[in-house]
Amino acid sequence: MKKDIPIKKVEDVAMAIVPREGLTEGEDIWDVYILNLKDTPILSVLICSTGYGEIEGEQRRSSTFRHFFEEIGPLEVRQVEAIHSDLFRIANQFWVSFSHGNYLYDKKFIFVPGSIREENFTDVPFLPRKGVMIR
Repeated sequence: MKKDIPIKKVEDVAMAIVPREGLTEGEDIWDVYILNLKDTPILSVLICSTGYGEIEGEQRRSSTFRHFFEEIGPLEVRQVEAIHSDLFRIANQFWVSFSHGNYLYDKKFIFVPGSIREENFTDVPFLPRKGVMIR
């Protein structure tokens, strides 16, 4: 039965969106990262990303991308994709599933519209840069 399935909370995994360094004027590309903050690897990592929301009264939805990593090592960061700052006006969702300790975890990381800006920056572990991070 559904009530017999344990629901375990995702811990020590984060998503971060960080401005890309070394761009020429007029470019506004940022990088999306997944961070494994655990002391052990996570396996079969699947990330589905999509954007959705309303811009000037019109519903908008971005393409859906899927990324797969066989393993992300302990205390490791991986670049997932690039994202243009125009998409920050809508919600950006990253649905992450992974296996750890014989259990399949999943969690939605949602960067709400307007949240990706400099006043929300924090130090991103394993990167010598600042960005917006959700744990």
